[in-house]
Amino acid sequence: MKKVIILGIVCVIILQCGYRMSGTGSFLPSHIKRISIPTFKNKTTRFQIDVKLTQSVIEEMVARGKVDVKSDEDADAILVGEILSFQASPIAFTEEAAADRYAITITAKIILMDLVKNRIVFKNPYFIYREEYEVPEGTDFESIETEALEKISEKFARSLVTTILEGF
Repeated sequence: MKKVIILGIVCVIILQCGYRMSGTGSFLPSHIKRISIPTFKNKTTRFQIDVKLTQSVIEEMVARGKVDVKSDEDADAILVGEILSFQASPIAFTEEAAADRYAITITAKIILMDLVKNRIVFKNPYFIYREEYEVPEGTDFESIETEALEKISEKFARSLVTTILEGF
């Protein structure tokens, strides 16, 4: 009987120590229920990347259902983004020396500010997302890049929101 009591006490102590699996909690304080997400600032020359990334982040936040996205006046927190760079670099070539595979790298400065307690909850001055895409032979690079950017903005948003909400 003594062993069972000691084992029970040890289990309670371990559970109270704060051990948990990575990604099972939330880094958001419990009082943050509404987040404002203004359009990210675009410091690049890539047209409309600010609109695409911001919209994808809003959609991902809404899809997660942990917080509501509201206007500035009603928000408990604000997520501010600044797109620092957008690079599309060729990484593979055809036999004719034409690029047929590109790597896109997006670097952004991200800050999540708690408006209730006036403190920074999350900050990453160089949030980097990379993705590759192919340009099929005989297609226009610009149109393929625009299509790829749609998909990449969704994946960028998923990565960012996961990092903020789940700590990955």
